[in-house]
Amino acid sequence: MDLKREHHVNLWYIVIAITGVLLIQSLLLRPTDTKTIPYSQFLKLAHQGNVTDVKIGPSEITGKFTRPEDKKVPKFETIRVDPALAATLSNSKIDFSGTPGPSLFENFLSWMLPVLPFLLLWLYLIRPMVGGQGFGGSGLGGLMSVGKSRAKIYVEKSVKVTFADVAGVDEAKAELREVVDFLKNPGEYGRLGARAPKGILLVGPPGTGKTLLARAVAGEAGVNFFSISGSEFVEMFVGVGAARVRDLFEQARKMAPAIVFIDELDALGRARGGVFTGGGHDEKEQTLNQLLSELDGFDSSSGVVLLAATNRPEILDPALLRAGRFDRQVLVDRPDKTGRLSILRIHAAKIQLDASVALEQVAAMTPGFTGADLANLVNEAALLATRRHGNWVTLEDFNQAIERIVAGLEKRNRLINPHERDIVAHHEMGHALVAMALPGLDPVQKITIIPHGVAALGYTMQRPLEDRYLMDRRELRDRMAVLLAGRAAEAVIFDEVSTGAADDFSKATEIARNMVMRYGMDDALGVVSYEPESSSFLGTTHALDFQPRRYGEHTADQIDEAVRALLDEAFGRARVILQLNRRLLERAAADLLSKETLGQDALKEIALAVQVPPAELAGRPILPRASTTSGSVPATQSTC
Repeated sequence: MDLKREHHVNLWYIVIAITGVLLIQSLLLRPTDTKTIPYSQFLKLAHQGNVTDVKIGPSEITGKFTRPEDKKVPKFETIRVDPALAATLSNSKIDFSGTPGPSLFENFLSWMLPVLPFLLLWLYLIRPMVGGQGFGGSGLGGLMSVGKSRAKIYVEKSVKVTFADVAGVDEAKAELREVVDFLKNPGEYGRLGARAPKGILLVGPPGTGKTLLARAVAGEAGVNFFSISGSEFVEMFVGVGAARVRDLFEQARKMAPAIVFIDELDALGRARGGVFTGGGHDEKEQTLNQLLSELDGFDSSSGVVLLAATNRPEILDPALLRAGRFDRQVLVDRPDKTGRLSILRIHAAKIQLDASVALEQVAAMTPGFTGADLANLVNEAALLATRRHGNWVTLEDFNQAIERIVAGLEKRNRLINPHERDIVAHHEMGHALVAMALPGLDPVQKITIIPHGVAALGYTMQRPLEDRYLMDRRELRDRMAVLLAGRAAEAVIFDEVSTGAADDFSKATEIARNMVMRYGMDDALGVVSYEPESSSFLGTTHALDFQPRRYGEHTADQIDEAVRALLDEAFGRARVILQLNRRLLERAAADLLSKETLGQDALKEIALAVQVPPAELAGRPILPRASTTSGSVPATQSTC
């Protein structure tokens, strides 16, 4: 709900109203008791004495019939003709009449029709380019309002979100309660000389609830809320963004106490002076400079608090993050198990949940899920229950929803030849058997050879029992062994390998490279970080993040050898386990081929039959490095 609406007069409304009035006047208001007669007939009636009450005007003559032919039409009107010409025509016994001049309606159309093409050209071509609207817009105000702020303004009563609606980010809520206290009682807050922070930056991965937190602050404080995206400041005209920044802060000061929230701040506050940026007069730089200027002249005691959100803090301009501008950065991270449970309870209250569903179990099955992911999970589970015509949303619906989100949509119509199905079954069962054989790994919950998503012909699902924040070298080696177990199973059973392990190779190589280059887990290379950790919440490398290599060719060769040794050792461990359990592998793969999907009950029986040599339980030592450096493995999409 907007705080106030500016009422603009629409030019089209005026045109339609005038046209309608004139049309009604010409059609409905025409007198019904008057007959229009030719001027020659008027002369005849006048000679016969059949007219009376004659009134002669500049262009027309009106009067009454003495003996009307129709009692309902006692009056007449006629258009005057020049008397000399009328006499000549009358003597020649020619019927004639005058022609009336254009009516008011015709005059209006003759003026409006030439102007209409220019109005259409303005409304549909020129005006949208300068920030206006098309048909039905706000008159001719587009050009004049191009420098106005486009922030959505919500009055205090329209923001219904409170901290009770936000879960899983208790630390962030505690930080923001201080802002709420300041807005409610600024005098008491500054009693000891302290001042409220000028700006608070919410940083975190996408979907963690940064925007929801900002709205909750406004709802708790009961103040006006200005919401705008960083991209809305920048237009095609230089200087427009700076003007909108000025207008935004002017409106906020007039309506204080208020909260100004800029979402996606990285669209506006990207670091200046980059390789691909323009000169000093670039529109984005002018807009950013104006924002910095407003923050410098921003009086925190005025009752206005600036909130901003971004998931890319690493690309923000350092001048924007210095003390005195955005004084405080609040991390809104992915929730832990307790936080996920709180979020699930909020969303599950809106659906018909079966009484037997334990949300604690759902929270344990969803590590790494954000608040948006969990909201989507609850909605998908409700849709699945609706699709099967159920009365309640059950735990099985949540299981299927998790599989659909993680692995993609099930594609039973995709036809796979028997040989490929056999390879996929042994590949997936190889992952599962090695995961069961190595202690401390996440338990295997499900195996399927039904195609899912874009290219996955099957998958093995492992679900962690708890949130993990640290992993030691043994656990990382075990994870690589599980990833490479699919290729090892193909080599053991078929003496041949397929392209299905490409995605497994990519993930295993990433783990091995991180162990060597970031975690310092190679004795020969030492505890040295050769590759800094990316600070991006998006988990991607950007062009502006490129850094030159900080080590020599000899070290690069050593890194390649260490990565190759780790992968060879993991593949060897997986192959030893599968050779020891070859009969179990073949029997379990045949069972998987017949059933297509194996659940927890079937997997528990298989886990009890797995044999592990004592050396594998203790963990095999890393094999000696090969004398040659490893080649790069092409990163292709996994098909298994």
